[in-house]
Amino acid sequence: MDGRQRQRRRRGVRLTAAAVVALLALAGCGSGARDNADSRPAAAPVDRDQAAGGAAEQAGGAADQDGGKAERGSGAGAPDLRVDQRSIIYKGTMRVQVDDVDAAARSAIAAVTAAGGFVGGDQRRSVDADARAELELRVPAAKFHGVVDELAKLGRQQRREISTEDVTEQMVDLDARITSQRARVESARKLLARADSIGDLVSLENELARREADLASLEAKKERLADLTSLSTITVSLVGPDASTADEETEVGFLVGLKGGWKVFLTSMTILLTVLGAVLPWLLAIGVPLTVLLVALRRRRRTAPPPTPPAGPAGPLPANAPPPVPAARSGP
Repeated sequence: MDGRQRQRRRRGVRLTAAAVVALLALAGCGSGARDNADSRPAAAPVDRDQAAGGAAEQAGGAADQDGGKAERGSGAGAPDLRVDQRSIIYKGTMRVQVDDVDAAARSAIAAVTAAGGFVGGDQRRSVDADARAELELRVPAAKFHGVVDELAKLGRQQRREISTEDVTEQMVDLDARITSQRARVESARKLLARADSIGDLVSLENELARREADLASLEAKKERLADLTSLSTITVSLVGPDASTADEETEVGFLVGLKGGWKVFLTSMTILLTVLGAVLPWLLAIGVPLTVLLVALRRRRRTAPPPTPPAGPAGPLPANAPPPVPAARSGP
């Protein structure tokens, strides 16, 4: 019995000591909190000008937080990046030689219209020797390859070039940026509705206009990419049977050089004759009178008598010559 009583007393002493320690700890925490509250300085009064200048910064911070939430929300569900769900821009260039350019152009336009597309450009040159048509066709991306194969059957295909560009990541990035920018615009509008001074109103209006302009630019980029991905572009050249092929245009050799030299010679002669035709009226107006004048001067020189030589001093008289008679003097 004595051992049990001693154990109970020891337990009671331990519990009492633990309770005293807990009470002391609580009292210390409460006094520390009061000391911190007493030592904290009083808040300085807020200047209205500073509040006006920082209103736009507060709008930016709130918008950034909303934008971050929007981006996290958009990132929660990962986009479907399978091949059939990717955003791809298809572009094609073709050259087809046909018997009748106009008839082939009408068939190409009909094929594109039947596929749900339209004609973006139509340029034709009707020349007997070298008739051709340049068509820019817009077709849905899902029917791009089918329309290309159908256009190749219009005649003899000479060239085909197809290029693709994957813009899936750009579309996803634009979606996230547009969502974030819309949140920034909404936050700026809310702050503008709560503006209570002229300075806040002007600052927030400028900030709102800038954010709306950025949002419009992002939406325009997305619309452009969406248009290029939804409607593919096919540029087809339809040429007549007499048109030279691309391989013939790049040939080299003696005959090709001779043909080129003859063309240059004809071009030079055409330029020379053109210059001569421009100068000929001046030659007739000035050259003919000048020539007549020169001929008249030459004839005058030929018919004029030769000039007489001037009288010079007399030479020595011969030995048997009589002496000269002196001239008679007049006067006394």
